Amino acid sequence: MTASSDRVPAPFGALPYLTVRGAPDAIAFYQRAFGAEQVERLDAPDGSVVHAELRIGAAHFMLTEERPEMGALSPQALGGSATMVTFYVPDSDAVFAQALAAGATVMMPLMDQFWGDRAGGVTDPFGHKWMIASHLETVTGDALQQRFQAAMAAMAGQGGCGGG
Repeated sequence: MTASSDRVPAPFGALPYLTVRGAPDAIAFYQRAFGAEQVERLDAPDGSVVHAELRIGAAHFMLTEERPEMGALSPQALGGSATMVTFYVPDSDAVFAQALAAGATVMMPLMDQFWGDRAGGVTDPFGHKWMIASHLETVTGDALQQRFQAAMAAMAGQGGCGGG
């Protein structure tokens, strides 16, 4: 019998599987914007991407071409995305700037966050949302709650909550 730990391939456990319209262009964008490395790619006979695995540092994600006939719809078909992918990099400032230069748009400005990360959000040209972060400090318990309350009060004073 196979041990249960052998049934979850490293480094997985959970990872995003994105559906995109224009998968080859999306792969090229993720390589330019985030420095993603293509780990694996399977193309259908018509050349469309059936499956691709990419890696940004230690973070893996998969993607496929939009296939409405199979229920695989992109954010463009759905009118937006309800999810966000967060990944950590050594220099979030550099990767954030690189993503913008490659064609992403700012969803949440890059800044030091109350939870201890320097993070900001972008939306890629394919409709997916990404939080780019570098960990600065570990904040837990009462300190996290106090920082959260202060952040909420500051946002309320500015007219509402932002970010994702």
